[in-house]
Amino acid sequence: MIKAKKTSRREFLHGAAGAAAAFTIVPRHVLGGAGVTAPSDKLNIAIIGVGGRGGASVNGCGRENIVALCDVDTKRAGGAFEKHPGARMYQDFRRMLDEMDNRIDAVAVCTPDHTHAVASMDAIRRGKHVFCEKPLAHSIYEIRELVKAARKHKVVTQLGNQGHSSNSIRLFCEWIWDGAIGDVTEVHAACSANHCKIDRLSKRSEKHDIPPELDWDLWLGPAKHRSYNPMYHPGQWRGWMPFGSGTIGDWVCHVVDPVFWALDLGSPTTIQAEADDYDPKKHGDTFPSGSVITFQFPAKGKRGPVKLLWHSGRREIPRPDDLDPGRKVPRTGAIVIGTKGKIMHGSHGAGGVRIIPEAKMKAYKLPEQTIPRVRGHHQDWLQAIKNGGKPGSNFDYGGPLTELARLGIIAMQRLGEKLEWDSENTRFTNCNEANELINPPSRKGWAL
Repeated sequence: MIKAKKTSRREFLHGAAGAAAAFTIVPRHVLGGAGVTAPSDKLNIAIIGVGGRGGASVNGCGRENIVALCDVDTKRAGGAFEKHPGARMYQDFRRMLDEMDNRIDAVAVCTPDHTHAVASMDAIRRGKHVFCEKPLAHSIYEIRELVKAARKHKVVTQLGNQGHSSNSIRLFCEWIWDGAIGDVTEVHAACSANHCKIDRLSKRSEKHDIPPELDWDLWLGPAKHRSYNPMYHPGQWRGWMPFGSGTIGDWVCHVVDPVFWALDLGSPTTIQAEADDYDPKKHGDTFPSGSVITFQFPAKGKRGPVKLLWHSGRREIPRPDDLDPGRKVPRTGAIVIGTKGKIMHGSHGAGGVRIIPEAKMKAYKLPEQTIPRVRGHHQDWLQAIKNGGKPGSNFDYGGPLTELARLGIIAMQRLGEKLEWDSENTRFTNCNEANELINPPSRKGWAL
């Protein structure tokens, strides 16, 4: 059997990658697709964006065959490259997918938000199973196109909202379905992270040398060209509208996930934003330091209408009167209000799930487990590829969840207006300016 040729770091950085060689693992698509067992029962995994958040996917997929690693910044990716010297190394995911198409079973996309969709779509159209970090995409249009493509190509997908595989979210759903707090009418969800960059807007005109290890044009991807600035990369892009999704985009898929699942929320009918010291016309390249976004969900099935208030940054959840002295309102988490009580929970499966006040928690008879538990978020995805079935946060679920964040961001850009949302027809019925934000233009050569 031919061994895979290893590419040295020197060769990689000078673009002298060696010719592809055969691998010992037979790809699943050669054997008939997802659900068919390869001789080694291991998948061939490629990971795009390994220098930051991608480290979790490198570790989460570590028992499979990691055959390719890609990052536009070779310095930040250095640790992953060294950990998997047998994997092919790339800066351009398009080149990686072209050269290794028939040797990749599945792809994890862990890049900044604005490149999630183009990388995921390229992989899906090639029939690759996809794990994509949250938020799924950077526009409502991209979200819906990815959901449609995943169905069309029959690939196994998973959104990277890891708390969806936790025990806590399952407890929450079981308690809600058991009627622990009656009918849910209102939800206050929050994250105190502050991605406001208003104080840095004047620095956008600064000129900085592009680090030699960074391909800035590839990093920009679909975003309109602008000069490199270290306040965008590494690590600060979440606070910039063209690249990130602010606090709401970073955390809705975690914090709102429990009620989204338990109540089958679906799409809201109206969205309205208020914010602190923020003018979209002046500050629209970034996000406010504090905001509250109100989503109204219509009655559905056996439940009534639900109002969801998302609190970001400096805006905190109001303290309930019946919260026990000494207990704090979660800075990242939610308080769920029902006709017979309240539940407070944290995020990412941390912080627990508690009925408040504590006396009611102690009096509550816990229901039997009805939702199967899973071993981990990446494992939920990998096992579904191997054995068939759907992971818990597949794109059919994770797409509409991500859409809440994008609707909230559009509401920020139309601050104070109550936007009326027609989900079935993907349009706002009362604001043409908001409709223009559903599918913003991409840079030439980067459209889906």
